[in-house]
Amino acid sequence: MNEAYIFDAVRTPRGKGKREGALYQVKPIHLLAATLNAIKERNQLNTKEIDDAVIGCVTPVNDQGANIAKAALLYAGWDEGVGGMQINRFCASGLEAVNLAAMKVRSGWEDLVVAGGIESMSRVPLESDGGALMFDPEVQNKVGYIPQGVAADLIATIEGFDRKRVDAYALQSYQRANFAYENNYFEKSIIPIHDKNGLVLLDKDEELRPNTNLDKLSKLNPAFAEIGSWGYDTMALNKYPVVERIEHVHTAGNSSGVVDGASLVLVGNKEKGAALGLKPRARILSIGALSTEPTIMLQGPAPAALKALKRVGMTPKDIELWEMNEAFAAAVLKFQQDMDISDDILNVNGGAIAMGHPMGATGAMLLGTLLDEMERRDLSVGLVTMCVASGMGVATILERI
Repeated sequence: MNEAYIFDAVRTPRGKGKREGALYQVKPIHLLAATLNAIKERNQLNTKEIDDAVIGCVTPVNDQGANIAKAALLYAGWDEGVGGMQINRFCASGLEAVNLAAMKVRSGWEDLVVAGGIESMSRVPLESDGGALMFDPEVQNKVGYIPQGVAADLIATIEGFDRKRVDAYALQSYQRANFAYENNYFEKSIIPIHDKNGLVLLDKDEELRPNTNLDKLSKLNPAFAEIGSWGYDTMALNKYPVVERIEHVHTAGNSSGVVDGASLVLVGNKEKGAALGLKPRARILSIGALSTEPTIMLQGPAPAALKALKRVGMTPKDIELWEMNEAFAAAVLKFQQDMDISDDILNVNGGAIAMGHPMGATGAMLLGTLLDEMERRDLSVGLVTMCVASGMGVATILERI
């Protein structure tokens, strides 16, 4: 079996996912092309050597429709022989893209693959593609599907995570992200985005809020109480009668932000890397993907991580550094509790609460963040995991070279 190595990882800054955001004027194909060109230039790649591109995108319509992976390859001027595919595993699309690239390489049928994700949430709002789970009441009632924010509040209620607890976790994320920026921890992977005149539009994550404090967080209104009152709270309570009512503790301050961004990871085998002068930074040691109960839905990361660990005979204690996507504070707190992970090795540079969650791109971004921090700390083994709509979970274990 071939090993799958990571040679490089790049990402754009995250831009505010609204019309006033710095990246609103930038088409998603431009964002993705920027990462393609960056990884090409950084590694002096002849793009004829790339076998395929796997790109995650959660809302593949309009500007992001019709296989944006291949469209961006052509737009970026890559060799026309490079194929491209777009995939959708909801929030974990970018991480799953990297995992698929690793499978391709490990199979021996491909030697060098680029993988990552794109989401321009300012131009293509979430749920623009519709879908039965999101909008068909008959389907929702049959399968017990509720909005993710209500599910996060359900977890908080069951586990006893009150508003102070989730706000405290959120503040930690803001503080860690700001500290990481002040100390240039992200500079290895992040690339600036320019306008057509070559002027910098954005070179750091736009959602950073250095002046955030607990008082400001405590004054924010619950974000999902009204949605819950539309019947989703009742659906949740019917499935989980252990609680009398749902405490709506999640707000815009302790949930992931809506942002734009793109990311890319270069994955290949050792022989191809050596032939092209590429230095492996890590190998993808193991992966895990599964699904859990769809109503509470955000509890997939722990079993996905355990599945990946079991595959290589490891336990959580073997992991030196963890990244779990901060979709909602309660989801991370639940994961941390279930896996018995200390604060000082989990999401050490903040996460999506502080910097935003560009859906299809986040997974590959987190993987690059994890690898950069493992190198900075001189650590050997790290794990990325993500909760996913409908109860899924995805995990990836990296071993530094």
